[in-house]
Amino acid sequence: MALSQQDVFNIDFHQFMDSEKDQSSMELAQEFGLSLKDVKNLKEKLNRS
Repeated sequence: MALSQQDVFNIDFHQFMDSEKDQSSMELAQEFGLSLKDVKNLKEKLNRS
């Protein structure tokens, strides 16, 4: 059974999507405890779906 992105990062995607509209990548990384690369990857995956 494959892990979902939510399992890997342990974040609420709805909260991430709401926050990404108003915050910079640096702010998102700090808020969710992610690296800037992780934030970039999440944004790319969200834009593809």
